Amino acid sequence: MNAPHPTHSSVADAAALAPAHIRAIAPYRAGRPISEVARDYGLNEASIVKLASNENPLGMPESARKAMIAAATDLGRYPDPNGFDLKAALSKRFGVPSDWLTLGNGSNDILELAAHALLHPGLSAVYSQYSFQVYELATQATGARAIVTPALNLGHDLPAMRAAIAADTRIVFIANPNNPTGTFLPPEQIEAFLASVPSHVVVVLDEAYNEYLEPAKRFEAVEWVRRFPNLVLSRTFSKAYGLAGLRVGYSVAQPAMTDLMNRVRQPFNVNSIAQAAAVASLADVEFLERSRVLNAQGLALMQQAFDELGLTYVKSSGNFVLVKVGDAAAVNEKLLRAGVIVRPVGNYGLPEWLRISVGLPEENQVFLAALRAALGRT
Repeated sequence: MNAPHPTHSSVADAAALAPAHIRAIAPYRAGRPISEVARDYGLNEASIVKLASNENPLGMPESARKAMIAAATDLGRYPDPNGFDLKAALSKRFGVPSDWLTLGNGSNDILELAAHALLHPGLSAVYSQYSFQVYELATQATGARAIVTPALNLGHDLPAMRAAIAADTRIVFIANPNNPTGTFLPPEQIEAFLASVPSHVVVVLDEAYNEYLEPAKRFEAVEWVRRFPNLVLSRTFSKAYGLAGLRVGYSVAQPAMTDLMNRVRQPFNVNSIAQAAAVASLADVEFLERSRVLNAQGLALMQQAFDELGLTYVKSSGNFVLVKVGDAAAVNEKLLRAGVIVRPVGNYGLPEWLRISVGLPEENQVFLAALRAALGRT
């Protein structure tokens, strides 16, 4: 006898029985796509400037494009589930064994793998106010309790975070540089924090924007992984390496932690084209430096313009800048009508602020002209 076809009400009833912590999740809100804005505002896609998602305005390096084309000849096969070539390249770059590496579908995947490996109802995670929204989402998805510490100058207050660690805490999330604020923690502060954290609490250090740091701020956090078995270092190819559309991230941690993360990792979570492109991008030192320099120039231009406009902003160490514009929703609407997409951050509790990604020089100028018009400063 055939089972009855489910009705809308029965499906709704089933959804209502989902765990409360799942039903409480507010889905992640990404920057609006160009095609969507073009449809909604009757604009030509080619005229729209998108500075909303912290993407590399140079796009992907040519080296990665060629590697993708070569990899595309064998897409009838599953990707290497262990990412041998990419892990070998990362192992050589950082001087760590391959079993210290976990590959992810973007660093977002790495953050969620760590949460799912360590958290469940009755445990807690610590993260800062105004830090990356995925920390909240990953914690909620496990049913764990979130301990959110107040920000210090829109950035992390590490002493407060250390004091907030409870008996049931298993993860602390730290972003450096921080998204969406762009703040940066000096290495000596992070090192002191790591030394103070109980060994059963895992620190996830999210360095998605690490490659954009100016030379004076650079340090190698991989060396801390050797000293602290409870450290997971998370990085991505989505930002400075220009591979946002391919979704490749990775973590460096000691084997006990990588083993746990691989137990909850989906098989084949990084596709063949993405793996090949990441190997090529990792070796493309010239492209990476060009991306960093272009970003530094764009940040300087924007921050100088904000000074001239008398706007408050956060000096950024990422590839974006957070600026206070007053009624951010209204300013954002005017920018959208002018064909400029930026990122409102009201969902982070910052309703007067916009986050602007650094674009190409001409894109930055289009944004600044549109901002002046939106603020009535033309």
